[in-house]
Amino acid sequence: MAVYILRRLLLAIPTFLGCTLVVFFIVQLAPGGPLEEEIRALKMGSGGEGGGISQQAGSVTALPQDAMDILKEYYGFDEPLWKRYPIWLGVYPRKIDRFLVVPGVARNIGDGKSVIVVQNGSNYTVADAANPTVPLEGWKVRSYKNDKGEQKLQIYKEKFSGILTLNFGKSHKYNEPVLNLIQSRLPVSIQFGIISLILTYTFCVYLGIQKAIRHGSPFDFVSSAIVFVGYSIPGWALGAVMLVVLGGGTGIGLFPLGGFQSQDYDQLTLLSKIGDRAYYFVLPTISFCIGAFATTTMLMKNSLLDNLSQDYIRTAFAKGLKERRVIWVHAMRNSVIPVAANFGHIIGIFLAGSYVIERVFNIQGIGKLSFEAALSRDYSILFTFTVITTSLSLIGSLLSDVILATVDPRIRFK
Repeated sequence: MAVYILRRLLLAIPTFLGCTLVVFFIVQLAPGGPLEEEIRALKMGSGGEGGGISQQAGSVTALPQDAMDILKEYYGFDEPLWKRYPIWLGVYPRKIDRFLVVPGVARNIGDGKSVIVVQNGSNYTVADAANPTVPLEGWKVRSYKNDKGEQKLQIYKEKFSGILTLNFGKSHKYNEPVLNLIQSRLPVSIQFGIISLILTYTFCVYLGIQKAIRHGSPFDFVSSAIVFVGYSIPGWALGAVMLVVLGGGTGIGLFPLGGFQSQDYDQLTLLSKIGDRAYYFVLPTISFCIGAFATTTMLMKNSLLDNLSQDYIRTAFAKGLKERRVIWVHAMRNSVIPVAANFGHIIGIFLAGSYVIERVFNIQGIGKLSFEAALSRDYSILFTFTVITTSLSLIGSLLSDVILATVDPRIRFK
């Protein structure tokens, strides 16, 4: 088992790189990126005053080239496409502290410090403006031509900074570190995920067992009809109907119209906080769980029915064992194997979220954050979600195999 786990972990490395590479280049090559959005916003916000944007006959024409260069540097589009991915990973150094300079002219770099670039033929040296004879360590000089063919001179430093160094970047839309945004919304998604998991496996496994025991009975037909009707209704549509019928306003008024906690939540005691969250979570949780009820229920029922028809079950009945013991001890042991095979993927509950459901109930969760990031082309958030979901999928797949081998002693990985 240890050798198998090691091999799977090694295999996860190229799988992770392949998944992130495909998503990275698709997003990078898609039209309407953050650079275009920023340029359009600047043009629309220029108004009559111009704001530094060239105008002719009262219409906006283009941004100044220096502004374009700054925007490209800010969004990382000044580097070739092939270089952006290793920079994002953190295996290739990225440029930091970049400044445009003129040889022989002092340049302020902040914190009361100034540097000067000394030209010696075709070579350049960065030195302290107060003592030009002493070169400064860590600075590099780049001579290039911009899109208009103008010769530019830039000084910069290099640093390995990417996802492998746990630097997930900064959101362009919210102007905050991506990890801070995820940490602020993750607790709500985790709570919904855990509650949905417990309810799904508790009710669906038990309901599947009862349906298998009473197969063909009126209870089986009625419960199947209810389960599949619920499965056919989208969670967001059910949530909207429940808000109208059970929510405040025109409804009965049993539950709130949205949100996940009261306005005075921070002033409540611990027990009151739990009760407040439970009160707000009723309708959203039903919407989150409704789709998984039919799948888990029927999986449990069919698995148990299949095992009840096996020879070892008939042998157990022939020996005079009680029905309860045969079902719950002998048949159940093998019937839970298909359910347990997917149990490793419960790690995905940490990103449980649905944009539409969260939109219906006005919940600021992971699903809403990721969807809005896709619309606004917020690359930092999109790539962070790619890393997290890919990692959780790989870990969940491995965990499922380990759980399957633990539940079923006939399975051995070599």
